[in-house]
Amino acid sequence: MPESAGASEKRVAIEARGIVKTFGQGANALRALDNVSIVIRENEFFTLLGPSGCGKTTLLRLIAGFEYPTEGAILLYGEDIAGLPPFKRPVNTVFQSYALFPHLTVAENVAFGLQMLGRSKAEIDARVSEVLALVRMQELAARRTDQISGGQAQRVALARALAPSPKVLLLDEPLSALDYKLRKEMQIELKRMQAETGITFVFVTHDQEEALTMSDRIAVMSKGRVLQIGSPWDIYDKPADRFVADFIGETNFLSAIVLGVADGVAKVRLTSGAEISATLAEGGVAEGEATVVVRPEHARAVKDGGQIAGVVENVVYFGTDTHIHVRLDDGEMFIVRQQNSRTQSCGFEVGDRAGVEIDADAAQVLKD
Repeated sequence: MPESAGASEKRVAIEARGIVKTFGQGANALRALDNVSIVIRENEFFTLLGPSGCGKTTLLRLIAGFEYPTEGAILLYGEDIAGLPPFKRPVNTVFQSYALFPHLTVAENVAFGLQMLGRSKAEIDARVSEVLALVRMQELAARRTDQISGGQAQRVALARALAPSPKVLLLDEPLSALDYKLRKEMQIELKRMQAETGITFVFVTHDQEEALTMSDRIAVMSKGRVLQIGSPWDIYDKPADRFVADFIGETNFLSAIVLGVADGVAKVRLTSGAEISATLAEGGVAEGEATVVVRPEHARAVKDGGQIAGVVENVVYFGTDTHIHVRLDDGEMFIVRQQNSRTQSCGFEVGDRAGVEIDADAAQVLKD
């Protein structure tokens, strides 16, 4: 989905220009970030997404000031802050381990940072009440933090980070310690808080669903590089390359030959011999052998017909939908995600022959 003109015209809150971060020296040197450039807009919920070791937390620590870049510049509202220590940056961080003071109450934990800034008691009391209401923890203000749940501790950590009204809030996988149901609830809560405060949120996670649920835009990272930046729709439906397509959700990969391209649409021949149209990702293969990607929900399993066919190897029921695993006649596996009906089953059993009908405009030729 194209981004609106209003979104693209927002002020730039954070800009990373050509960031390189190397740990160690000589043969033992590790290049954690390799020429990373990112623009994060004011009031945006921006997510750094990728597997462990991809460099996302390193980039967050550079923005926070806990690490310094080997090369490149980090700008906050146009000012180069790469050399500023953390306490001189209008940025706060919420870590995986919330680092609350167990001997202090909820209110005292939230007030601590304001006291360090020399705020008056009246100002501190008013701000603590305000942010505790924002995170819906005002009724537990007098309780010690070693007497609250993990989800409540996460809210207190957020309140403490929000209390000084930072221009940017950095969040390093703050939901990872929560159980699934609570994590889902907190995803919605975080998005609500970001919208209500208007603060720029930069969120780090390896959880694709988490990123898609909360983000205005996502940067997908791998091996110290940014592979694609875009809206959740862009990242999911228009992946730039094979890694992004494979990392974000379930994906079917089909071997094909590109026969020709016109106006950004490729005509491809699948190994079954069927010819279909596929959009061409930027930098995608314009001729010859290629990989075509199709999301499972963008295809249908049919008894007869379809562009490709095979034998049903597995049928997996997920409640809201059923996944039909079809071993194609050319040996490749294809998964169809089919919405469940209250009155009938998916209509296929293991061993059945099945055709696969791919939705129009659903296929895309990837950059490998």
